[in-house]
Amino acid sequence: MLQYRILPVTAFAQNACLLWDNVTGDAVLTDPGGEPDRLMQAVREAGVQLREIWLTHAHIDHAGAAAEVAQRAGVPIVGPHPVDQFWIDALPQQAQMFGFPPARAFTPDRWLADGDTLQLGSLAFSVRHCPGHTPGHVVFHQPEARRCWVGDVLFAGSIGRTDFPGGNHQQLIDSITGKLWPMGDDTVFIPGHGPESTFGEERRSNPFVGGT
Repeated sequence: MLQYRILPVTAFAQNACLLWDNVTGDAVLTDPGGEPDRLMQAVREAGVQLREIWLTHAHIDHAGAAAEVAQRAGVPIVGPHPVDQFWIDALPQQAQMFGFPPARAFTPDRWLADGDTLQLGSLAFSVRHCPGHTPGHVVFHQPEARRCWVGDVLFAGSIGRTDFPGGNHQQLIDSITGKLWPMGDDTVFIPGHGPESTFGEERRSNPFVGGT
């Protein structure tokens, strides 16, 4: 059974998340943007074994602590899609620009592409490439649990910004309507910031994509 704990980190209140398989005790951290001590403490408190780090995209508030946590835990970094490498290379500059602690650039141990599968213990997650916020943004969908980790593609009542380098508004809308909506109205999504919602609720009421 899939379990998860949302761990907002940094002044950006970015939803890093600890996911684990209740049966095997295997765990992953998604989008460790900062506060590595707190994230490692959460792993210890949950009594699970961290196996990988999964990244939706490489903005500083999502990837700033990835290299640090990976080194401490001795685990690989998985994702995002390779066209986000320019954002990873710029992590030290991003950290300086936004007042974050120093962040290290890295090369992920595994890149992701649309249609890939990720394994967490006995649980399989499907990967969808959802460009628009960044060109290499991906999301993680666990169909049996009806859950999807969407990073900064979609929020409760809003959508991701597209005014950063590599952003594209129409691509973002197409990602939401073409990749997320088919997962089903009852699917709960965990966004990069703010509260959870369902795709059905956003289809009905989100002012940016409602009715699409």
